[in-house]
Amino acid sequence: MFARRTGWQSTSNRFTLALEERRRAGQEALDLTESNPTRCGFRYPEALLDRLRDARALAYAPEAQGMPAAREAIRDYYRESGAELASEQLFLTTSTSEGYSWVFRLLCDPGDEVLIPAPSYPLFEYLASIQDVAPVRYPLFYDHGWHVDVHALEQALTPQARAILVVSPNNPTGSYLREEELAQMNRLCADRGLALVVDEVFLDFALDGKRHASLARNRAALTFTLSGLSKIAALPQMKVAWIAVTGPERVAQEARQRLEIIADTYLSMSTPSQLATPGWLESRHPVQAEIRERIADNLRTLDAEIAKAPAVGRLEVEGGWYAVLRVPRTASDEELAIALLQEQGVVVHPGHFYDFPTEGYLVASLITPTKVFAIGSERLAEALSRRFR
Repeated sequence: MFARRTGWQSTSNRFTLALEERRRAGQEALDLTESNPTRCGFRYPEALLDRLRDARALAYAPEAQGMPAAREAIRDYYRESGAELASEQLFLTTSTSEGYSWVFRLLCDPGDEVLIPAPSYPLFEYLASIQDVAPVRYPLFYDHGWHVDVHALEQALTPQARAILVVSPNNPTGSYLREEELAQMNRLCADRGLALVVDEVFLDFALDGKRHASLARNRAALTFTLSGLSKIAALPQMKVAWIAVTGPERVAQEARQRLEIIADTYLSMSTPSQLATPGWLESRHPVQAEIRERIADNLRTLDAEIAKAPAVGRLEVEGGWYAVLRVPRTASDEELAIALLQEQGVVVHPGHFYDFPTEGYLVASLITPTKVFAIGSERLAEALSRRFR
């Protein structure tokens, strides 16, 4: 009765079952994995919802790529990030997940492949399989920071490959794509007829406070840059995202023409959200500043606590909302995470959730409310210090 593409494993993993059991029992669980900004106590502008009171929302005037005023506001955002775009290069979607779906539909026939980084966000497996696309991993490696293994990436390319997916900064490693890595990827794309698909949802959250240039500036290869207000303005519930299409003009123009038909077929974003987009983008600065301050505070707290556990290291992070701990490999990451939950009431994610290459990694969210993070980090460090003496 059902399509093979939806034959996913539906049983919960052991870690999730242990967490659900603890919560049903009413036991404490200090969640150091919270990544939903609307649950983290950030202050939003009081007038935020007033943007939805625009009387023009009562009229339906669909635009395949999205309303010009919304796209112009996004164009201006990119200008601040060092990318000069025309509003005609932008397509509005309700989420980056929807953006991925459109791009995969545009580029891939059933059975084609997209290259995805590992470690990275676990959702890509589902986004690809829903579109009958095969995800093929290429590795990142750690050496005083995370790097793309370009040789392994090239070895992973087959005649069925259609795109290389980049997350910059990566979730959860927090690493930005380097210029030399971009140049090598552009070469591969030119040689093999591939596109770059770039996820930049965490672009604005650099730990050094500097603005990193958006890869929407890339013209050497056909490039689809995805982002949205879910992270940029900490508004995941508003469902505002977009795709920027750049690259060599001939192929980029054809991509935009084909993508316009896909967009016109769905017309997915609501009129009120499109009308509110310019104001919501403008309101991002205070909440971004608060988030960056939270990240910096929690990272200092984590480093101070982890210093008490000499066998544990915190890996270099350049941007984004996450921290990665490396621990001795004496058991599986899942077993360790379950033990920390049951013995200390602390919730951290095991590294295998993000496709780390080996055991020995734990992941925590740096936007967790400060008090919770401080107590949880102290308990975490004490437990790891005892376990790995």
